[in-house]
Amino acid sequence: MSHRSLGFLLIFIGGGLGSMLRHAVNLSSAALFGVNFPYGTMIVNITGSFTMGVIAGWFALRGQGGQMMSLFLTTGILGGFTTFSAFSLDAALLWERNQTGGAILYVLGSFVAAIIGVFVGLAAMRSLLA
Repeated sequence: MSHRSLGFLLIFIGGGLGSMLRHAVNLSSAALFGVNFPYGTMIVNITGSFTMGVIAGWFALRGQGGQMMSLFLTTGILGGFTTFSAFSLDAALLWERNQTGGAILYVLGSFVAAIIGVFVGLAAMRSLLA
């Protein structure tokens, strides 16, 4: 198996594990807190972002584990768990590189565009299915 193929396989397996973990958090949150607020999503986004920071910090400072382990943990598990963690890391890296304007544009642009995208997608489906 090539190095590239192994990377895809690790991401695939990690993504499945992360998605299952996300589902478990959502089910647990609904049971504990009810369904009137997206507690599960909020918990996933916060814990996923924290975990992304820990993992990125570990690889940056220690460099142990290699690219395959990084792919499995970040792109795979955390990617399946929450893409918000990758978004948060990208924003933090822009900020740390003193690309303040880029960081602000990325954060605001991503939030605004994502929310607009949801509304446009909902409207499109409502008009198609009505």
